[in-house]
Amino acid sequence: MEYRRLGASGLVVPALSLGTGTFGGRGPLFANWGATDAREARRLLDIAIDAGLTMFDSADVYSDGASEEVLGQAIKGRRDQVLISTKAGLPTGDGPLDAGTSRARLTTAVDAALRRLGTDHIDLFQLHAFDAGTPVEEVLATLDDLVRAGKIRYTGVSNFAGWELMKSLDAADRHGRTRYVANQVYYSLIGRDYEWELMPLGRDQGVGALVWSPLGWGRLTGRIRRGTPLPADSRLHATADYGPPVDEELLYDVVDVLDALAEETGRTVPQIAINWLLRRPTVSSVIIGARNEEQLRQNLDAVGWELTPEQVARLDAVSTREAPYPYFPYRRQEGFARLNPPMAG
Repeated sequence: MEYRRLGASGLVVPALSLGTGTFGGRGPLFANWGATDAREARRLLDIAIDAGLTMFDSADVYSDGASEEVLGQAIKGRRDQVLISTKAGLPTGDGPLDAGTSRARLTTAVDAALRRLGTDHIDLFQLHAFDAGTPVEEVLATLDDLVRAGKIRYTGVSNFAGWELMKSLDAADRHGRTRYVANQVYYSLIGRDYEWELMPLGRDQGVGALVWSPLGWGRLTGRIRRGTPLPADSRLHATADYGPPVDEELLYDVVDVLDALAEETGRTVPQIAINWLLRRPTVSSVIIGARNEEQLRQNLDAVGWELTPEQVARLDAVSTREAPYPYFPYRRQEGFARLNPPMAG
């Protein structure tokens, strides 16, 4: 396993983390992802920890809290060997205190997560979404109190726009509050929007990326190809509307190149897609998923080797799409690019 610092923090994390969205199996979305119970989860953690993957990511909305409960049971007796990352902020009910990141909600959410996880601290706590109704100063003060109380150790965000993250970082600096060190983002060969603004922001401000859905919401598994129907057992039949939009022609073009590289390298399509992400700027860890041991072992083999520069260039070329304003001049015109060069891999 490779290890990296999380952003500009002192926290060292594995290059691969394991997402626990498949744990629990409750609700219309997560029931289609998987229903891993505590016994199965413990076996997956055995394999992961043996391979050096020691960070596990969850959220209070994953299977209505069951994901955190199963993870908590799976880590019993080895809490000091693992890093726990979880999130809160999205609605968990219809009540006024069941959503958002107010002081009342965050305090309650963290205590509830600690109970479900069976631990006294969360290594990385992230806001699952930006709450426009709560002042960022209130959010930061609450998180700072939770850090000082020892309930959480590092903080981060997920699904924030660039201005929302920068506003929060500026407020943290002005008021001397705990600073976000992680940004959990969607990023894949068929979804490279992260590169336009959030990636440069992360490099400038020392915020490391934790990548969710590195296989494009299950589209880069090697089972979807041009001219063939979606496999009957694909979870995309039930979950496609929950995930990021994808241009089908882009998908097929990328898969064509991935297939060719798989033949050249002897690696699988998912391994190549994940390996490409591991070499991108600001990426601290890529969150992989696994419904069974076979999937986990295959994804673990995405580390420990590198594509050649020529192979990376082919993936870059096929997956690149024209950036929107105000980003496109800096990629298209030499004068703009001299002032603000695009970030390289």
